[in-house]
Amino acid sequence: MSAEHTFRIGIDVGGTFTHAVALNASTLKLIGKVKVPTTHKAKDGVASGIIQSLQMLLDKCKIKPEDVSFIAHSTTQATNALLEGDVAPVGILAMGKGQSAWLAYLATKIGKIELAKDKYLNTYHRFLNTNEKPSDETIKALLLDLQKAGAQVIVATEAFSVDDQENENRVVALAKELGIPATSGAQVSKLYGLKIRTRTAVINAAMLPKMIETANMTESSVRASGIKAPIMIMRSDGGVMDIEAMRERPILTRLSGPAAGVAAAMMYLNITDGIFLEVGGTSTDISVIRNGRALVKDAEIGGHRLYLKSLDVKTVGVAGGSMVRAQSHKIIDIGPRSAHIAGLNYVSFSENISNPKFHYLQPKENDPNDYLAIGTGNDPASMCLTPTCAANYLQLVPESDCAYGNKKTIEIVFEALAKEFATKANLLAENILKMAHEKCYKVIKKFIADYKLHPDTITLVGGGGGAAALVPFIAKELQLPHSLAENADVVSAIGVALALLRETVERNIVQPKQEDILQIREEAYKAVQKMGADPKTIEVYVEVDPRVNVVRATATGAASLTKPDEIGRVISADELIKIVANSMRVKDSEVNFSHSTNCFKIYTAYKTKKYFAGLFKSKYLSIRVVDERGVIRLKIEDGLCQIISAKEIDMTITNLVDKYATYGDAGKVLPNVMLLVGPKIIDLSHLAEPAQILALAKAELDLIGPDTQIAVLLGL
Repeated sequence: MSAEHTFRIGIDVGGTFTHAVALNASTLKLIGKVKVPTTHKAKDGVASGIIQSLQMLLDKCKIKPEDVSFIAHSTTQATNALLEGDVAPVGILAMGKGQSAWLAYLATKIGKIELAKDKYLNTYHRFLNTNEKPSDETIKALLLDLQKAGAQVIVATEAFSVDDQENENRVVALAKELGIPATSGAQVSKLYGLKIRTRTAVINAAMLPKMIETANMTESSVRASGIKAPIMIMRSDGGVMDIEAMRERPILTRLSGPAAGVAAAMMYLNITDGIFLEVGGTSTDISVIRNGRALVKDAEIGGHRLYLKSLDVKTVGVAGGSMVRAQSHKIIDIGPRSAHIAGLNYVSFSENISNPKFHYLQPKENDPNDYLAIGTGNDPASMCLTPTCAANYLQLVPESDCAYGNKKTIEIVFEALAKEFATKANLLAENILKMAHEKCYKVIKKFIADYKLHPDTITLVGGGGGAAALVPFIAKELQLPHSLAENADVVSAIGVALALLRETVERNIVQPKQEDILQIREEAYKAVQKMGADPKTIEVYVEVDPRVNVVRATATGAASLTKPDEIGRVISADELIKIVANSMRVKDSEVNFSHSTNCFKIYTAYKTKKYFAGLFKSKYLSIRVVDERGVIRLKIEDGLCQIISAKEIDMTITNLVDKYATYGDAGKVLPNVMLLVGPKIIDLSHLAEPAQILALAKAELDLIGPDTQIAVLLGL
């Protein structure tokens, strides 16, 4: 089947609506979109909305089930389960032997786990000494005892099980024989640290019954529709996994929704470096993309660390539909309550009115009673002002944007409120947006500081239906460039449709050897290949963290038969110069074409860095790597580039790393090394030794000829 006649389907399950989109698998153009209310309270839960939206999309776009080559969905179920405490009580069957048995007993006695305010997960604990191999009868008796105590799902956990999983696997198998869902510590994480590994497994297990039920319903319904493509689920780190992996580790979907938007920023909007703001009606999710990767961090639940990597996303309680709070004829705050939650319409999307009346109300119990609402005549309050209304009044919303509103109604309300508050309408609108901006600015400023983001590489990217309400104003205040996503209202669903298969493998290894690193790389590679990734598209990013003795390999790859064709108009040399100059924030004349490979063009420009109030200056080389579509794939603000043949890799990397290594309190610090090999950008940063860089570089070059030209780039 030709990719030209196949389709990728993405479904994003949001708090209010479930959006579904269809993309042409070859051109990646949006073919159609639909939305239905998210079915939180339906008998089949959110699965019902997924199936409804899917069937509507197939009918609307006249897509045959056999022409669907890829289908994936995000889910809020894991997040909602934790926030609402809708989880299964967990029985912990812990094991240990020898002198460490007592320590294993203490480390695995987790007790109650706080999930959210006043929401707890109950656990029950039994311990089995494994100095001698226990009988099946002994294990089953303990499992039944845990079930009698109230456990609905089992976690098997043992000290050092990452080295030997036999006992954990045996307990899981016996639990399933008894009809009790079960998982193990080593199944969730291969890192040492019994307490954290057990806690992570417990959170994962608590979600299993509900998530497996939803997965089964979704899969059976999708199959009943005639679609045979593998069903993928959005992960918290911006990739997707197959439905079988989700049945084992539902914890990986905890931030599935925000991750979908970031996937769109990378895959659909082609953002290499930027801060992504997904603006909904009630809240805004803010995250960072650097060198084409979403930044992730260790997840926490109830203030306790888990062995789980998830998107580093901060949620701010202000968005396109946030209500205005006012006292004594003065605006005092924006949000966190939204028009949707209060059951009110935006003024922006209301019909023309002639005589607005202002009221104050308490949207929900325990809310303050100073939220501003608008009615007409004797009618009760039915509308409210929002940042969307303010942005429309200040003409910041493009006419083509989904947030564009009824200009006449907005003007009438703002002018009436200005008269009542004895001020000017434009000042009211600016004040609303400034208060919203302040809440986002604090998060953005912290991201810039924490990740040492270079000001010349930051772009604010807005997605979500409310993006135009906040992002242009925030960018103006921060004096940063910005862009608004095309099809912003369904950008998360598009991100789901385009997301890459992803898997992360972690191991605790003290002073890892080259063979250790290559083995972990291969394990990650095979994991995404098993899910259905095309081997030609698989990239593996390896990190070595000597502080905690962790080696981590993250593999990503596109689903087979769905890689887009390189089609479209040719980008001229002048256009490429303009694209690069805009990215570097220099004049066109300052950009130089440096090198070319068979898939990339490399441009450079010398820029000046000032020190001590401009008394001292130094020049550095800014680098941009651009693909055939004119998309900037890599930004390096201070670096260098060399074109070599593959057979020269040993000598080149050895010399460059030795020459540009620096020394600090932590010892030798290696420069960031990246390779351009065919269509791939191989990131060899965050490795501890030159030998590790060489080992991974050679692994990537195994399939190409020794005389093939590649590019070596350094970030200094």
